[in-house]
Amino acid sequence: MTGAPDSIVQFANVGLRYGTDREVLSDVSFTLYPGSFYFLTGASGAGKTSMLKLLYLAQRPSRGMISMFGSDVITLPRADLPMYRRRIGVVFQDFRLVPHLNTFDNVALPLRVSGMSEEKLQKPVSDMLEWVGLGHRSEARPETLSGGEQQRVAIARAVIGRPDILVADEPTGNVDPEMAVKLLRLFEALNRLGTTVVVATHDVHLLRKVPDSLIMRLDKGRLSDPTGALKYPPKREKAPQ
Repeated sequence: MTGAPDSIVQFANVGLRYGTDREVLSDVSFTLYPGSFYFLTGASGAGKTSMLKLLYLAQRPSRGMISMFGSDVITLPRADLPMYRRRIGVVFQDFRLVPHLNTFDNVALPLRVSGMSEEKLQKPVSDMLEWVGLGHRSEARPETLSGGEQQRVAIARAVIGRPDILVADEPTGNVDPEMAVKLLRLFEALNRLGTTVVVATHDVHLLRKVPDSLIMRLDKGRLSDPTGALKYPPKREKAPQ
């Protein structure tokens, strides 16, 4: 399986179960296209977090096929997975900040891993912290930050490297409505630059905040497609270069 032409991700009849329990995802098939914005919705327990784990390559499916960046990622050697994961930005529901690093160093981590010099990373990291309203907290350790501040650090870290795919699990769950909209605008800006964005949320009000977004809805582990656009490229204007 090499994926549909021009696709960035393709799932075909994917199923996932943990141990001998019943499947948490069943016969999930969809295609994601570069530069599109998707909301993943569904009730608690519908399988949203499990699907995101498959998307950011933290979990292998029990059955089915997954193609990403033109390759079958299920059969990839484990040694090759880090190269693919570096192209995916992830905002975890529980933040997963490195506790002994301050705000600046947490956000700078993906750039350092990619080999960027200390001199070159200073400005983009500082600019990103200002954008998310944490310029004054650059030296703070995670344990001294509020839940909303930790969420903003996690988002800044996920997007600082301009990933090909951004996967966010309830990214606005710990911020006030004004900051939630601001963070969505950040995701939109990244999306206009070509990043495919997948935001998992149970907040139906967010779905109206991004007019061009597509909706993927999970119900008891099965995916429905209310926008009718998961198999074919969405008709959208090209983002300005």
